[in-house]
Amino acid sequence: MQARFSYNVSDVEPGEFNDALALFLKKTGKMTLPDWVDIVKTGCFKEQAPSSDDWFYHRAASVARYLYVKRPTGVKILKRVYGGKKHRGVAPSHKCDSSGAVLRKVLQQLEVLKMVEKVEDNGARRLSQAGRRDMERIAAQVVKTKRKALRAQRMKK
Repeated sequence: MQARFSYNVSDVEPGEFNDALALFLKKTGKMTLPDWVDIVKTGCFKEQAPSSDDWFYHRAASVARYLYVKRPTGVKILKRVYGGKKHRGVAPSHKCDSSGAVLRKVLQQLEVLKMVEKVEDNGARRLSQAGRRDMERIAAQVVKTKRKALRAQRMKK
């Protein structure tokens, strides 16, 4: 009899999990991208728009993971999390928030997928049960594929 293990998002490296979740979001096809996704900057501290075509899916995956780890959060806090330094030439750098429109659209699309729901008290967003279940399933898949790769590597030696 084989033991059955339960994995959560914390058991997986953040980069690997975000890539897997972004691929899942892209493959579902239910997420509609805004018209401005190819020309928008992600914050006032950036000089150019993101070079990757899938950056919106990666940002959505990152926001979903943040909601999994940190619990209910609003757009204002997410703007601070994804913010950065604005380089001002010879003047000292200043902290700058990320774009609120991008984060709002990401949260709205995650709501359409039923992964995120609004909290009635303060309007913040939290993961729904379905979103938590999907993320834990994806985390388990990432762990299994990583273990298979390690086994195959050991067998070659």
